[in-house]
Amino acid sequence: MTEFSANRRQIIAGGLGFGAVTLLPGCMSLPGFSMVDVVRELLTYSSQAAFARLLQPGGFYDTQISRLDVPSRFNGGGLIATLLQSAEFKRELQYQVNRAAEKGAERAAPLVTEAIGRVSIADAVGILRGGPTAATGFLRGQMGTALIDAMVPGVGEGMRLFGGNSPLGQALNALTGTNVTAIVADISRQADDAIWSSIGAEEALIRANPQKTGNPTLIAVFGAGKLI
Repeated sequence: MTEFSANRRQIIAGGLGFGAVTLLPGCMSLPGFSMVDVVRELLTYSSQAAFARLLQPGGFYDTQISRLDVPSRFNGGGLIATLLQSAEFKRELQYQVNRAAEKGAERAAPLVTEAIGRVSIADAVGILRGGPTAATGFLRGQMGTALIDAMVPGVGEGMRLFGGNSPLGQALNALTGTNVTAIVADISRQADDAIWSSIGAEEALIRANPQKTGNPTLIAVFGAGKLI
């Protein structure tokens, strides 16, 4: 087992963990539940499911909702333009760009967990009564560009890890007059969008079918149209 794989599994198993919700008496409009804790539990389950997939090898690339495009900065002239004329080369380049994003996501996952635990939620009921991705949208708004900033070093590490003699390495070597740092930033921004889209998709699934979580709090709030 590589150190990369071992670290990935540790993040999925431990870094995303969030304690079980404590049910508090008589809060908001649903007796027996703290709606702030319900929002946090919803976000915890959604982010756990999203990162568990994204942090697997090929996790970004394998699903259309999270797949990153080849940054447009690669589309320059000279040798790189010739290389990109090959559909196979471009596909492999895209795959390795997505693999690099996985290293960035490793750094993003703990930040999401920390934010869920400490974020101030003034209108928990409004979030729970909102659209299918209301909680995700709220958390993203609270975090701003924090994930992008955190992912840049990881994506850079991923570019080196998956570069070498691969299409990614060849593309980087063929670049002329292009700031590789800007490409890393482009990938990090795309990864940020992909992460939030994935968390939002998981939130929507949980709202539609809370029973799949096995979590009594989420089932009580969202099950059988119980949330008024």
